[in-house]
Amino acid sequence: MLGEMIKMIFETQVTNIGPEAEMFQAENMLIFFGNEAPDTLADYCYNIELKASTEEILPGMTFSFDDQAYQITAVGDVVKKNLDDLGHITLRFDGSTEAELPGTLYVEAKEMPTIQVGTKISIQ
Repeated sequence: MLGEMIKMIFETQVTNIGPEAEMFQAENMLIFFGNEAPDTLADYCYNIELKASTEEILPGMTFSFDDQAYQITAVGDVVKKNLDDLGHITLRFDGSTEAELPGTLYVEAKEMPTIQVGTKISIQ
């Protein structure tokens, strides 16, 4: 229906950026983890405030960084559980329509976002 509000099902913000987090951008990947990231991963993660999503995350929804929006193309089997329990997902910017990895969320292949501490992350 036209004019229907797009429902926000997840919203948080970046609280810290590991010193090696941007390394994965060369592979069109980002790794998110709540503030409890294990030491072995912490340097490679964008830490986010732990929040629960309110509905299933589905292809066709939008994953946004502030005002930079990406269409979700595939969702791994444990994305919602890992996001809700740990704040941990891998985001892959390759437009895959099949989720190869269970903890990975796939979005359209386009220029990677600019992320800073305080960047708002949302799914709608």
